[in-house]
Amino acid sequence: MLELKGLQKSFRSNGTVREVLRDINLNVMDGEFVSIIGPSGSGKTTLFQLIGGLQQIDAGEIWLDGVNISGQKGHIAYMPQQASLLPWYSVKQNIALALQISHVPKSTALKQAEQWLQQVGLAEYANEYPHKLSGGMSQRVSFLRALLSPQKLMLLDEPFGALDALTRLHMQRWLLSIWEQHRRSVLLVTHSIEEALLLSDRIIVFAANPATVIDEIKVPFARPREGELWSDSTFNELKQRIYEQLDA
Repeated sequence: MLELKGLQKSFRSNGTVREVLRDINLNVMDGEFVSIIGPSGSGKTTLFQLIGGLQQIDAGEIWLDGVNISGQKGHIAYMPQQASLLPWYSVKQNIALALQISHVPKSTALKQAEQWLQQVGLAEYANEYPHKLSGGMSQRVSFLRALLSPQKLMLLDEPFGALDALTRLHMQRWLLSIWEQHRRSVLLVTHSIEEALLLSDRIIVFAANPATVIDEIKVPFARPREGELWSDSTFNELKQRIYEQLDA
């Protein structure tokens, strides 16, 4: 699916060079959920910009389904930290837009959007505009828009970071339930160790200044994930392992 080979990225400003990413190697397999966790400023968002073709890499290659897509746009679905819904479109129209981009006729796209909103409990908001939605509702709509995009790989850039703790937990469980049904390939950036352990098949741990891969953890818990996971001894051992790496 996705393979990053020796990615390097530096930024130059006022005669100084700041190395952001150094020799990043990682992959995401078909239907796999992989999380990247690291300190603030460790280059995680920059990495997403490189994968999406919004920044040019200094060295290395980005491969998707056996094709070198380095520097190219349009190959991934993206869910940002903020929902970024079009305010002049209704909720239904925002979701339908993802289908229309993949050449689904408008009438069909709107009908499918209504069906999806029914599935996720937001049918009553179909004709409302984004300003009427709570933060959690907006993120549900944003996730559906990414899920319905034609690209097979989804990049989620800390999508729940702005939500309160309880809403965030509800959104994590909601995302898991939707993802279990469709198993799209996902690469998630998060600052939450618990979130990474709850959602992921594998976790990539970054060090900062510059970002390098310092650990790769295969999450051992069976799917579907249960609520009791929080009290599991292995869960807490892995949580402590990651915390110590980030705190080093």
